[in-house]
Amino acid sequence: MSDCITTFFEAWQIEEAETRLAKINSAVTESIRYDDPRTPETLNGIEALSNYVAMFSANAPGWSARVVKSDTISSVTRVTVAFGGMGPDGSQQVELGQYFVEKEGDLISRMVGFVGTGEQN
Repeated sequence: MSDCITTFFEAWQIEEAETRLAKINSAVTESIRYDDPRTPETLNGIEALSNYVAMFSANAPGWSARVVKSDTISSVTRVTVAFGGMGPDGSQQVELGQYFVEKEGDLISRMVGFVGTGEQN
């Protein structure tokens, strides 16, 4: 069973704009708000979010994003996402990110992402 968070991250590997937009549209509210370390300000709305995800697809062709862990407390879901694919040296690479997600009904309404998982080396 796929939930809206899994569906949203499946869109990150879709290079075709209309297909990616449809996937994102099925996972988030129209008034979605999104932040992560690479956004200079809060992204508002589905189109802005789809354009941002398109940059990932363009800059990391062949890479995917998949949910590897999640838990929920109250109305906030913490999600660990593995971004992975072939690196410039030809070896498989994985980078983890952590997101805090709020929903309205069955759709994502707010996401805040961080590089890594907050663990210190």
